[in-house]
Amino acid sequence: MALSVKDSPMKDHTVSERIRFIVHQNKQVLLVDCSSCSARQIENIARTVPDVITAQPRSSVLVLVDFTGASFDQEAFRALKETLVFDKPYIKRSAWIGAAAFSQEFRQELVAFSRRELPDFGSRNEALAWLVVGD
Repeated sequence: MALSVKDSPMKDHTVSERIRFIVHQNKQVLLVDCSSCSARQIENIARTVPDVITAQPRSSVLVLVDFTGASFDQEAFRALKETLVFDKPYIKRSAWIGAAAFSQEFRQELVAFSRRELPDFGSRNEALAWLVVGD
């Protein structure tokens, strides 16, 4: 049985609304909506995501993260890096949207640190199609 976000130990109701399971082509996808978030919100979301992901079976989670219009600072960046490493064993595939605005250096550091593929797509539909095609 999948853990619903409302059943998970969220620290902030606003954060929990941004982390939720959706269904696309009969596949469960964890949507992490960081769109238009401040650096503080990104940090809080990044620190909450593992509570949801680690409640799932290993190598089972399809995750879509939307960074469109998000802001970052050093603490948000650190929290994101830590989360990418911590939840790696639970991730089957992940896709990002809105990360094209990240600097190449920032992106390379995330990939190197997490040892994860972090493909970025132009739209939510493109990302969802890619996530479920390999599932």
